[in-house]
Amino acid sequence: MLTNAVLGALNHMLQDAAWARARLMPFAGRAARLSLPPFRLDMAVTAEGMLALVGTEVRDVEIALPPDAPLLALRGIEAITKAACISGSAEFADALGFVLSNLRWDFEEDLSKIIGDIAAHRIAGILTAFGAWHQQAAHNLAENFAEYLTEEQLMLVKSSIVATFSENVTQLHDDLTRLEQRIANLGG
Repeated sequence: MLTNAVLGALNHMLQDAAWARARLMPFAGRAARLSLPPFRLDMAVTAEGMLALVGTEVRDVEIALPPDAPLLALRGIEAITKAACISGSAEFADALGFVLSNLRWDFEEDLSKIIGDIAAHRIAGILTAFGAWHQQAAHNLAENFAEYLTEEQLMLVKSSIVATFSENVTQLHDDLTRLEQRIANLGG
């Protein structure tokens, strides 16, 4: 049921994106698996550049997203793309990855069909502003929490302090090695 909803959403976005369908058409008949544990979506490209559910065990491409992909989405699609593990046909994976990374839902257009252009534009502006505020608030919360753990609770250590400590340990190791050599030379 969830796979049908995801596939329906992808096909809805593909319907409005001729560039994406054109990019997928050369791979008609090829199968791919998109997995985000515990969910997986097995799909194939149709001759029209759309996606269809398949039950085949033979896949040309497999894209495995890490379990924390929903959290990575807060940092943007690039973070998810970097964390994805892709295997199979390089050309098909590149085309599918490009389409999935750049496919966007034009919710304002869909909403305008229901409530009209002006109302849809205003609602889209409000939702966009709210989304930007929400993302900024999440970013600020993460920064404040990290500062609290490093400055107030001393549960985390700043990377600059760790780097200095590491340099000091390396220097101490080098000094100790030289001292051991001097002692060995004196005894010999």
